[in-house]
Amino acid sequence: MPPVFAHGALRLYLLALLENGPKHGYELIRDLSSRFGGTYSPSAGTIYPRLAKLEEDGLVATTPEGRRTIYSITEAGRSELDSRRSELVDVEDSITASVRRLADDLREDIRANMRGLRADLAAAAENARHGATHAPAAEPGRHSDLRTLKEAEMLLQRFRDDLRVELRLQASRGTLGEATLETVRTVLDQARASVRATFGS
Repeated sequence: MPPVFAHGALRLYLLALLENGPKHGYELIRDLSSRFGGTYSPSAGTIYPRLAKLEEDGLVATTPEGRRTIYSITEAGRSELDSRRSELVDVEDSITASVRRLADDLREDIRANMRGLRADLAAAAENARHGATHAPAAEPGRHSDLRTLKEAEMLLQRFRDDLRVELRLQASRGTLGEATLETVRTVLDQARASVRATFGS
């Protein structure tokens, strides 16, 4: 996959983010992740070395705040940003293209996973039918159906609880974007269709 940022583009975009006011590193990472709709989140190992270089070049100043470091743009940083406004427009266009590309890749991964899930569900349904055909008739069918229903409902509840915790965690980090919502919607719709396809006639 091609890099998300071209050479030097992330450096310029960090200056643009700091133009709106001082921020600590985590805020910059969160703002970038939000700009990408949650499809990309830069690592600390990507952001902090570039911030250090910006400080070394006199374009960014730092202020300690407890255990955090606050970054703010300097006058030299503003001058560089002003002289490169046309490049910044290109960076924004590139980010938009990257978001589309990453979202397309994510959708393709979802489709591939759903194909695997459908195959697994079909195999499980076939095994269940085979087991029901060859199972001894000692247990009444209704009792068996109720037990299966209870187990299926427990699986759904566990899935719901786990996903809900994960979604709330991402929301607290500010990384829950529209792409995530679309992914959840697509996966759940396809999962519903896949499960219904195993019911048979």
